[in-house]
Order: sequence, then C-alpha cells, then structure tokens
Amino acid sequence: MHDVVKRRIVNPTQLIPHASSIGYALFTVINATQIWGGVFPFLPKDFQTDEVTLTFYLAQTIAFCTAFVASTFGSYYFPAQARKMLISLSAGMVLVGSSCVIAAMYIPVYTIAFVLAGGISTGVGTAGFFMLWQRYFSSIEAEASNYRLILGAAAACACYFALYLIPIALTAFLIPVVMLPICALCLSLSAREMDFDQPMFEDVPREHPQVYMQVIKDSKASALCVAALAFASGLARGVAVINPQISDVVNFASMAGLLLAAATLLALWLTSSVRFGLRTVFRGVYPIVITGLFLFPFMQKVGLSLFAGLTYMAFSLVTLIMMMQCAQTSRDRGTNPVFVYGFFGSAAYIAQGIGFLLGWFANDIEILGVGQTALLSIVAAYVLGMALFVSTSAKGHDAPKRIDRIEFLTPPLALHRKSASAALGIGDEKPDSSEEPENTDGNTAGIRIDANATSKKTPMRKQEQGTTTSPRSARRFEGTDHVITDRLSKQCIVVREKHGLSSRETEVMELVARGKSMASIAEELFISENTVRTHCKHIYSKLDIHSRQELSDLVSNTKL
Repeated sequence: MHDVVKRRIVNPTQLIPHASSIGYALFTVINATQIWGGVFPFLPKDFQTDEVTLTFYLAQTIAFCTAFVASTFGSYYFPAQARKMLISLSAGMVLVGSSCVIAAMYIPVYTIAFVLAGGISTGVGTAGFFMLWQRYFSSIEAEASNYRLILGAAAACACYFALYLIPIALTAFLIPVVMLPICALCLSLSAREMDFDQPMFEDVPREHPQVYMQVIKDSKASALCVAALAFASGLARGVAVINPQISDVVNFASMAGLLLAAATLLALWLTSSVRFGLRTVFRGVYPIVITGLFLFPFMQKVGLSLFAGLTYMAFSLVTLIMMMQCAQTSRDRGTNPVFVYGFFGSAAYIAQGIGFLLGWFANDIEILGVGQTALLSIVAAYVLGMALFVSTSAKGHDAPKRIDRIEFLTPPLALHRKSASAALGIGDEKPDSSEEPENTDGNTAGIRIDANATSKKTPMRKQEQGTTTSPRSARRFEGTDHVITDRLSKQCIVVREKHGLSSRETEVMELVARGKSMASIAEELFISENTVRTHCKHIYSKLDIHSRQELSDLVSNTKL
C-alpha cells in the first residue's frame, strides 16, 4: 500500500456489524467449501476418488467461468435484465448443487451424474451470488461498502475455522440447510437499501460504448495482474484436487490470506487515509511470491504444500481488493457493476481454470530432470513476471487515461465534528500560517501548496495523455490522477482534503469550477452525463452548496 496521508477520527458506530457483513461472511464460507476446496474437506475421505473429484472440479470450473462471461455480455446487451435481484435463483442453484453432492454419497449408482450436476449448479449459483454482492457493495457509499466488505471477510475466517470443530457428518448438511438460507436472507435485507436510480443501474451501455471500451482499456493491466495470480493459484488447485493433504493447506491458506488482507485494510482505515489500486497490491505481493517460488523446489515434498498455500493466500488477498476496486470503478464512471466485475472475474477465473488443468496434468511428472514442484514454480514465476512487465511498461497511448483507486478518506462524521468544534470555539480549523499543511498525495512530509515554493514540492510526473501543457506547468501528484496546472488546481486539492472528496469528485469539481458544461465534462472523463450529475450532487452535498456559482466562489476563495 502507499500514499499514507494523515491521522483520522473514527466513529465507533461504523464498527457495528451490518447484515451485509454477516451475509457476505457466510457466503465466503460457502464459497470456500464449494469452490476453493470443494465440499470435500467436510465429506468422508473414501468418497473422494480421483474420478469424483476431477468431475466435480471440471464441471464447476467451466460453469463458473461461463457464468462470469455471460454476465459481462448480458449486462452490456441486456442492462434492464441485469437490474433484477435474482437472490432466490442463485440460492436455489447452490442448494441444488450441495444436495447433489450429498446425494452422490448415498446413491452410488448415480454418483458421477450427481457430482456432475452438483458441479454445474454450484458453479452457476456461486457466480450469481458474486454478482449480487458486487452490485450491492457498488450501490452504497464507498466508505460503508469497503468497511462492511472488510468486516465480512474477517468474520468469514473465524466462521470457516469454526467448522472444523463440528463433526464432518453434520457440517455437510449445515452449510446448505443453515448457512445458505441465512446468507440469502442477509442479502435480501441489504438489497432493500439499494438505490436503483443511480446511473450505474440506469445506464444503457450501447448508447455510449466508448465509455465501456475505455473502462476495459484502463482496467486491462489490473485484470492481467489478477489473472496472473489466479493462474498460479489454479496450478496449486490442480495439484490439490488429487492430494487431500495439499487441499487442506489450500483451504487454510486461502482463509489465512483473507484474514491478513482484512486485518491490514482495517488497520489502514483506523490509522490513515490511503489510496491504492490492484497494481499497487500486485507489486507489493510479487517479491514475496517470487521469492517463495524460487525457494520451494529446494524443500522437496514440503515445497509443494508451501507453493499451494502461498499462491492461494496471495490470490485471496487480491480477490478482496478486486471486489473493492470494481465497486469504485462503477461509482466513479457510472458503469454497470456487473459488467466491470464480470470483466475482471472472467479474466481471473478463466486463467485459474487454465492453471488448474496444467496443474492436474503436471501431477507426478518430470521433464528434463525437473521435478513437479520446480516445474510449477518455473511456470508460475514466468507468468507472474510477464504480468509485472506488461502492467508496468505501458506508455503513451497504451497508458491508462485513469487508474481507478480505492480510497479510504476521512469519515464525514469526523469532518462534521471538526467543523462543529470550530463553530463553538473549541478548536480552530484554520492552520497556523507559519506551518505547512500535510501533504495528502503520497509524500508524508509537510508541503505548502504555493506556486513559488517549488523547492518543497513533491516529485511529480509529466502528463502522458497527449496534452500540450508544458512539463513545468502540468504536474501530477504521485499516486493520484489529479493534474496540477495552475492555482485553481491547487485550490481544488485543498478543498478536497478539507471536505473529504474522492479523486473523481475532485476532477469533476475542478472542471465545473472552470465553467465546463456537463457534456464536455462527460466527454473529457469518458463517463455519461448522468454520472457527471450524480457526482455534482455528491459534491454539492459535501460542500453544503447548491449551485455552480457557489462552487466557483468557494474554490476561488480557498486560501493556499
């Protein structure tokens, strides 16, 4: 992570679990028992033959990937249908899938048929749940979305590990009969607070395909990073399918990685304001993963378990970040959340499926004297290295016009409390003119935003989107997409930090302050006019203003 900015005041009520956190925690446990490691960790070992296991995983993988691809295209060509909350259908598919696997144990004559049907039903139903949760978390405010998602991920780990305390015979029935209905109920309750009048739901993609093409262009590097880690985890999954001991390691490492991710993000929320994206996270975990891939071949049989555990731990972390970033992209750009998440998910899970097949075929083989662990490590390291190279080498026209980042900003309640204190004379919001304000864009040292104080500015990069602005006049704060061109740009940054605006809202605010029309703003930012209006409503609410003129006056009167 990077761009640590400043201390924040936390509202204790935000830590209270919400129905969505509970529901998402239960869904993650259901997913972990049926997708990551199959329901097999909680079924008798004699049932887990190679034929049964491989049939289930192949059916489930194909159905899961197909559902993601179908959702992506379906949300583009049939957006009205994507508005429907098909909770009962998704829950029903998962219930049928779990029931089929259980039935396969008691009706041996039709074991393979039941397992095949169970894999297909589980794959489609789980993919449907993923889309439903993504739509919910995209529809609410960013802070509430991220915090509920993080708390749900943390709770899922405790719930999953608790399953090992329950007899196996009971656990197999507990998941579909108890946990699944509660999960569906929590999702139904959470869906009641969704606002379907937002641009992301009202949007008709075919009316402005350039917006969606731009989303794909700007997101393809991040999707490639996720796909590379998914491929590595797929290799591990292919090995784990026919090795119960490694399968247990995969399940444990998946949840451990999710717990680590949730704890890290929660700590960042409690202590700092941060901005980060998927590529930042990928670059952070890459050295750890690549070091492990280099060392594992020297550890003989233990190395294979460590390979499986580390790759799945990294993948679990990235999938949580992927969900948060996709939600941010939908809010910032007003695009259908199913389309964005479907695009990322398709790339990730197709890559994982390919890795799964290669990992399974590579079982107990040796090529040119290279053993299984070394072979898998070499393939995974090559794919991860290529993804890192491609994602960091884009320049000029290949560079993304915008990198959507997850933002943990100062909570509005903290800002309101600060303003109230200043109004009552308890505190003073105005900083001493002799002190330099905190930098909020990636440098932990204090920085005065002043046109003449060039010696104290953060190192900045030239704008790379083909603008004619000179390098000395157009500057970009490291870690953000906000370009500094003149005094107005600097004033917008001050307003952003004072009132807790997001990066996208700051971009819109500056363009509005410059007198640009809704249509020109939409064209420049590759979003729809409805999305621009929505951002303006949020800006006006946070700034407590009601018109363009008030916004222009507020920005122009802001002191640097």
